[in-house]
Amino acid sequence: MGVLDDKVAIVTGSARGIGRATAELLASHGAKVVINDLDADVAHQTASEIDGETAVYCGDLTKEGACDALVKTASDAWGRLDIVVNNAGYTLDAPIHKMSDENFQRMLDIHTIVPFRVLRAAAPLLREPAKVERDEGIEVFRKVVNISSTSGTMGNPGQANYAAGKAAIVGLTKTLAKEWGQFKINVNAVAFGYIETRLTASKDETNTMEIDGEKIQLGVPDQLRGMASMLIPIGRPGTPQEAAGGVFFLCSPWSNFVHGQVLNVTGGQFTGMTS
Repeated sequence: MGVLDDKVAIVTGSARGIGRATAELLASHGAKVVINDLDADVAHQTASEIDGETAVYCGDLTKEGACDALVKTASDAWGRLDIVVNNAGYTLDAPIHKMSDENFQRMLDIHTIVPFRVLRAAAPLLREPAKVERDEGIEVFRKVVNISSTSGTMGNPGQANYAAGKAAIVGLTKTLAKEWGQFKINVNAVAFGYIETRLTASKDETNTMEIDGEKIQLGVPDQLRGMASMLIPIGRPGTPQEAAGGVFFLCSPWSNFVHGQVLNVTGGQFTGMTS
């Protein structure tokens, strides 16, 4: 028996990195998981490699109607929804005096508008069963985990757009916690520090992603990457699997009284006197 047996989860951006590690961990504990990614081939491959029941929704969640279609994928496959992890995202770094309106808006779109639309679409599947359970005096907890970042909670040079989006998701999290607590829907966020993914790998010509035919440069300059051991008390970046552990806790029964919080998964970064 798994602690998430019969639970249905949506994890956005779950074909790679933290999203994939989260989907794998949820599935390993019994959850049925909707895999989502821009890259259809990678999404289907990931779904086929996860040991458990999966469904796939491929596509750009910033497009009109995409978030509704994502939620419908879960509903059509299993007729319910218990867990939503808003993880999809990427970076478009530049100092603010060189940042375009478009690139600022794109970070708000993927990191704030998309989670809002996913949760709005998911609301009936999360709230309506809870109303019945409440009338019957039954407590069944459902979970929302929004992915933020220390860029959003502490700021980060070159990421005014990304930081703004990740700060906004904290406000959304805390507001929904107040709105949905009565339905036993735990709404929390995770703020990741330095986790080894495509977003924090070396910034070179091979580390890119494609959106609507446009190549997006990802990564961090090696000079900054080399400072990780000095900035992180644990002495190294985290792995996607370690990052997923924090998300899993907030999806599990052990977090039923954790509500409206931002869990920092940073290896101790930004906890000292100099931060």
